[in-house]
Amino acid sequence: MTKILVLNGPNLNLLGTRQPEVYGHTTLDMMMDRCVSHGVTLGQTVTHMQSNHEGALIDAIHNARGTQDGIVLNAGAYTHTSIAIMDAISSAQVPVVEVHLSNIHARETFRHHSYIAPVAIGQICGFGVNSYVLALQALAAHLSGEDAV
Repeated sequence: MTKILVLNGPNLNLLGTRQPEVYGHTTLDMMMDRCVSHGVTLGQTVTHMQSNHEGALIDAIHNARGTQDGIVLNAGAYTHTSIAIMDAISSAQVPVVEVHLSNIHARETFRHHSYIAPVAIGQICGFGVNSYVLALQALAAHLSGEDAV
């Protein structure tokens, strides 16, 4: 079983009630339950964490080094502002898939830039909860070498 950390950033604890027209009605707990269940079908042990604090997210990325095989990361608004999270990903040497529930490229201009994208193996956005499922599948393919060109 591969070990995958699903890491959620600021305001994702409010899913289900925060801007449901953008983020839907699924709660974070419901979404993480789905990730854990889907991970089992992929041979993954999925753990998850959410924090509104940049330093806690950085610590989790650092702690993943040598303990996790991959990370699914929704850094929330830190995606567009945090060079520190980008540096943590570069330093941890753990493959990361960046995810977003909404299509960040179809939203406000400031959301179009990601500091995470250059250090992630890929980005999945705009598919709601399925963005996470697709990210788990992408990590499974990456870790097995299926995505090698």
